Amino acid sequence: MLSNLNFIILALISAVPLLLWVMGMFGSILSGEHAQRMARLSNGAAGLSFICAALAALLYAADGNSLTVTPFSFALPGNMGALALSIYINAVTVLMLSLVSFVGFVVSRYARNYLQGEKNQGRFYTWLNLTLASILTLIISGNMLMFVLVWMTTSLCLHHLLMFYPERTGAVLAARKKIIASRVGEVGLLIAVLLIGSTLHTMEFETVFHTMATMTGPLPAALQWASGLIVLAAALKSAQFPLQGWLIQVMEAPTPVSALLHAGIVNGGAFLIIRMSPLMSQSVNASNALAIIGLITIATAGLIMLTQTSIKVFLAWTTTAQMGFMLLECGLGLYSLAMLHLVTHSLYKAHAFLSSGSGVDIFRAPAVRSAQSTPTFWQWLVVLAFASLMTIGVGAAFGVALESQPALYALGTIVTVAMTQLLLQSFKAGMGAAFTLRTAGLSALVCTAYFSLHAAFHFMLETSLPAIRMVTSPSQFALVGLVMLTFFSILLIQQNLPNLAKYPMARRAYVHLYNGLYVDIPFSRLLQRFWPIQTVPYAQPKGVQS
Repeated sequence: MLSNLNFIILALISAVPLLLWVMGMFGSILSGEHAQRMARLSNGAAGLSFICAALAALLYAADGNSLTVTPFSFALPGNMGALALSIYINAVTVLMLSLVSFVGFVVSRYARNYLQGEKNQGRFYTWLNLTLASILTLIISGNMLMFVLVWMTTSLCLHHLLMFYPERTGAVLAARKKIIASRVGEVGLLIAVLLIGSTLHTMEFETVFHTMATMTGPLPAALQWASGLIVLAAALKSAQFPLQGWLIQVMEAPTPVSALLHAGIVNGGAFLIIRMSPLMSQSVNASNALAIIGLITIATAGLIMLTQTSIKVFLAWTTTAQMGFMLLECGLGLYSLAMLHLVTHSLYKAHAFLSSGSGVDIFRAPAVRSAQSTPTFWQWLVVLAFASLMTIGVGAAFGVALESQPALYALGTIVTVAMTQLLLQSFKAGMGAAFTLRTAGLSALVCTAYFSLHAAFHFMLETSLPAIRMVTSPSQFALVGLVMLTFFSILLIQQNLPNLAKYPMARRAYVHLYNGLYVDIPFSRLLQRFWPIQTVPYAQPKGVQS
């Protein structure tokens, strides 16, 4: 029996996607000459959804309990559990619901002015509402089979947004690449869920959580295969290298679609791993594979994005790298840190895409650059040592032991890299000791924020996520060392870019990196050969002569 508080939380959470489902399904009657009214109503529905999500999060934080509510279920054959319409309420649910509904409201409000005067504005809002409703339903799904079905629905609704300008060849090509990647990932995820159901005899996330917590001994082979397929689905959803081509090429879609995709939908891969974390935390091989995929993506995308000249393409490559970072965190068992990264990246990337036009103005504006000197080798070494000691010292102050949580310190390497770059700027600018001290204080603040925010998210999500997996095997220690080596190598390359440009090999590498190492070209050619593009001619407005 639900308590009064849990009943209110359930009602608020149910209303979040329901408002947008109703607006998407029935608002299409206003998609013609009443497009502006459709836009206003959509903005209102998105805003009301965010208010409901925020209230649910506040009430859950006050005294809410983790629970699953199932209004309807249908038993599956073979004792595999049931296909159920169920709502799973825990800390991860309310946090993600608040985040996505807020981003959705901002994107919806932005699109009202962005698409004003566009003849298909009403159609845009129809599919935007349905896409947002699908994502929000995915977040609250308590049944794994329901999760898969909504996962597919999200992809299908997004396809209509990507094809908003069907006369653009680039948009069609990117959408078709997304179709293929999505279908492969969806089939893999469906098989994984069926394997889990046949082994654990349940399809409910909460029941799987408790079952995996009490499981002893080696993981059954079926669950090992399921975890591998989950890694495949997450990698495809998050556009990991070398299958990131579709994400880089969706720039032909309207900017609100890019913002929604990069700030919300592409995070689905990391959210899938977090939802499946009770299983993934016990599958060492799958977790290691996930971490390696993320690390390779970070290294390649981190270098490729330095060569890009288009702001939106640059942002797309940063999204690929950040998704790799999230999957790396999940692969190392740091699920609360991945959740923190997901929240902060979503907010940043939504702002970055929606303000990309202002970014062009900033780059065009004249700037006065002070004379910069190149830090010496000893200055570089001292700054790196100082940043490393600061990371270890601040971590120890928060009770993080190096011997028990090396993975957390390994990812703290990126904070060390950031502090090193920040401190080196003071030497390059030659601003004196006072400026260097202020920079050192800012670096200490960044390091403290890293560990304090991780501690806060770990406290909030402790009952909703499995415990941090201890690093015990030689392969895991080797992976931790490889992570640190990769981040420091990227730092070394970034700091020496002007000097590297002097060498012919570096200039040749620049060209290859600018073209994304050509990994997407065979896929594009194969797709165009077997699925030729026949675009819709652009409908020229009346009264305009060519």
